[in-house]
Amino acid sequence: MPVGRDIPSLVYGTQEDYKKLYFSEPMAALKVPITISPGWGVLKSGTVLAKNTSAGLIRTGQFFPYDPYGTITGAENAPGRAYLVADQGTGTAIAYVTIADSYKFIVGDDIIIIDSDGHGALDNGGAIITIDRTTHTHMAKITFTTNTGDTFTTAKFAYATPEGFDTAVGILEKSVNTGVGQDAKGAVATLILGNCVLYSGMLLNADSDALTELSGTAFGQFTYIR
Repeated sequence: MPVGRDIPSLVYGTQEDYKKLYFSEPMAALKVPITISPGWGVLKSGTVLAKNTSAGLIRTGQFFPYDPYGTITGAENAPGRAYLVADQGTGTAIAYVTIADSYKFIVGDDIIIIDSDGHGALDNGGAIITIDRTTHTHMAKITFTTNTGDTFTTAKFAYATPEGFDTAVGILEKSVNTGVGQDAKGAVATLILGNCVLYSGMLLNADSDALTELSGTAFGQFTYIR
């Protein structure tokens, strides 16, 4: 009888060149240790971070990627988003995301729903009540407290993110892996608060609003954070 065998193979990852974050002396920067919540995958050095400000106490104070303002096209460098996989209707308190993305949230997180209408047209769904990952094999159902007052569609790149997403609090110093899906554990990291000059090209999800909140100023290829 034929015997099944694995096909030999070797997969090479793409080369990633080393890039320098600091122009100034790194030891002079003001930095603090932080905990990043699970589920955001690999976050690169230079990622702007936000702090979870949900009323619940489980992940409040933990950090996750800041969400940039401006035009929302689905092509932005915005790792803090969990894109919806089904339209979310007016007057409902349910959102569907991929099962892997559902692990970016936990019961008790305050959930925000946004689409290409922008940050000014978001809905705060309040605390997450349940996260159902068993009914469907291809998506998770997140049920939250407050009905949304608008319709959010996949055609408008609708996504969910925790409360606190729109306030930049610092810059991730070194790349970390927070994990993806059910095995995600989060990461211990270092947050840059200021007193530094960084290479602007290394700030991955920074925008003018983030720089204002961080007391940062752009000087050509450099960004000075007070």
